[in-house]
Amino acid sequence: MPIYDLSITNALLSTTRAVRKRLDFDRPVSKDIIRACLQLALQAPTGANRQGWRWIVITDPEKRKAMGEIYRRGAGTYLEDGQRDADAAGAAQDSRVYSSARYLAENIQKAPVHVIPCIAVDHLPADPPRYIWAGLMGSIMPAVWSFQLALRARGLGSTFTTLHLRRGEEAAELLGIPSSIMQVGLVPVAYTIGTDFKPAQRPPLDDITHWEQW
Repeated sequence: MPIYDLSITNALLSTTRAVRKRLDFDRPVSKDIIRACLQLALQAPTGANRQGWRWIVITDPEKRKAMGEIYRRGAGTYLEDGQRDADAAGAAQDSRVYSSARYLAENIQKAPVHVIPCIAVDHLPADPPRYIWAGLMGSIMPAVWSFQLALRARGLGSTFTTLHLRRGEEAAELLGIPSSIMQVGLVPVAYTIGTDFKPAQRPPLDDITHWEQW
């Protein structure tokens, strides 16, 4: 027997979208809501129970403006090039995603809250093998997703972005992030314009699932 209401759980899991164009830049977000959602994120599992995640919450308008400039420098021409290629290929869904991402890049500083998830890396060897990176990301990404789900349940939207990491050293200097801490992304947070998000089109499960072997 299910221990939770599956209709609510399924709706939350299937409609927590990457929100860009429907972020409400004009409605303030309280620190209490961010704290409540981060508190839930702390329940996510971590490798070896290290709990090495750290969170930088940015609400100051000038710092958000600076982060927006860093984000756009990190993006470079990537989004424009991607949309051009998608348009040329007639890939309508990809084109919509690039259009949405370009909108976010132009306006990300307007999101009332920026959250930068980070993780401690001072315990890593100098040139870590690939499996260590998998374990490291497995120790922060579940917490990020929990944070985003908690936001969605409260009527807020977010998207996980990484483009500013191309200029991550500039963000580290702006925010005083020590070298022992690794930024893994940037999550702009705002209330959403409407809450009627729907499941996205995805490949058929049987096309991407392998049982027992590839």
